[in-house]
Amino acid sequence: MAKKKFKGKISGVQPRIRLLRSFDQSSHSYLGYNIFLEGTIEGDHRKFIIAIGKSTQAKFKFQPGQHIQGVCTSVINPLNEIAEYFKVSQLSIIDSTALKIEPPPYLELPKDLEIYRERGHRRLAAKSYDTTCQYCHWACKMPTVILIDQWDQSKKKYRVETFCYGPKSCRYYVAGPVRKVPGRRGMVWEEEDWVDEENTSHRGPDE
Repeated sequence: MAKKKFKGKISGVQPRIRLLRSFDQSSHSYLGYNIFLEGTIEGDHRKFIIAIGKSTQAKFKFQPGQHIQGVCTSVINPLNEIAEYFKVSQLSIIDSTALKIEPPPYLELPKDLEIYRERGHRRLAAKSYDTTCQYCHWACKMPTVILIDQWDQSKKKYRVETFCYGPKSCRYYVAGPVRKVPGRRGMVWEEEDWVDEENTSHRGPDE
């Protein structure tokens, strides 16, 4: 696929996680990180997102405020990615100056993927994500695949869900409506509040 040159300022870095649902069961794939940029790609100035792997983030330690450049390609299946671009190469940091803003939101170096997995998440209202949490490193926008029938995996639905891995006491946190997962024969499972409480029960209010 054609390589595209890009250059821009990092607005945020979040974990790149994919969610698979099958009625009341779910699993996550921790793939790397999404970098939110404002800059130019192939001469077009705009906001865009590139996806990178765990090892690339470990090497460069990207965080908001830095200016970077490189080349990338368009993602193959947009249903499986939040980012528009991946397979990034020729990366370099033009300006390493990081943002210095009192949190929340947490606009700083993101954590290792193992930490996100260990902390667990709570659902986050899409409106809150779009307004106050869009670039916070504790927020995550996940492409979600729903297996309607586990015995016939050709029956799938796709959507995007937003989650928060941050402190329970964050003043910006809003859970939003309970999420519903369709299943076989018109059945629907509702992921109620106890699921989030169980996922984060090992953390205190400020953790």
